[in-house]
Amino acid sequence: MNPIDPHHEAALTTTGWTVLARLIRTDLIDALVDALAPSLSLRDDIRRRNGVLENSAGTLHHLLMDSACYVDLLAEFNVMEPLFKAFFGGNFILNSYGGVINERGAHAYVQKVHRDIRFGSDSRRFMLNALVMLDDFTLENGATHILSHSQNQPEAPDDDRFYTQASRATGERGSVLLFDSRMWHAAGCNTTSQPRRALTLTFTSPFFKPQLDYARLVGYSDLARRDAWLRQVIGFNARVPESLEEFYVPVEQRSYQRGQD
Repeated sequence: MNPIDPHHEAALTTTGWTVLARLIRTDLIDALVDALAPSLSLRDDIRRRNGVLENSAGTLHHLLMDSACYVDLLAEFNVMEPLFKAFFGGNFILNSYGGVINERGAHAYVQKVHRDIRFGSDSRRFMLNALVMLDDFTLENGATHILSHSQNQPEAPDDDRFYTQASRATGERGSVLLFDSRMWHAAGCNTTSQPRRALTLTFTSPFFKPQLDYARLVGYSDLARRDAWLRQVIGFNARVPESLEEFYVPVEQRSYQRGQD
């Protein structure tokens, strides 16, 4: 992969969002598309059993270990490490790994105007969204609405203002939409006969709790074969020790490593 153009860093700081065109290779996108439907079926079965299926059409959560291709995608994100570090002012970890299958007539919570973190800071940014386009994102199939420069606007805009002023994040499959998680946004309505699919990942400062314990989900047995990027981003460097034996160890063996602030 080529280095990321510096203008993306400037766009995240000012406008609050940017699209990295055709970043992910086609064969990996194809594998992710094939994996998505079985992943949705698994989650719908659980939600149905637990009575929480309503208003969740086409939404998926915590995909990381469903298939090797999901880990492969996270490994591909290493090309964005300098951009992410500039955004956070340091290290970061995976906070959530989800997906959306947006179909015509579907109703899901992601279609409401919202933002993904409820607080902010003038001096530090805590969360970044990364949306991977598994299909072309067009105005017709529900490309994301996003209100530029809204990262410092704590109050939700009314729907009329939002949909009048919001931009549309269009792009070709394999592109990645990055945006400050304080941005007000909403999934668009798909008016076509084909699904519009995406993966939705978020990243946070390492001291935030991830939405699932990804380090434990992946497991510690193969930790030595994970490269430095995956160890960091999955959260292996920001764990809480489970015992005094884990706490009293040499610095390089600590569950919570230096630089995770």
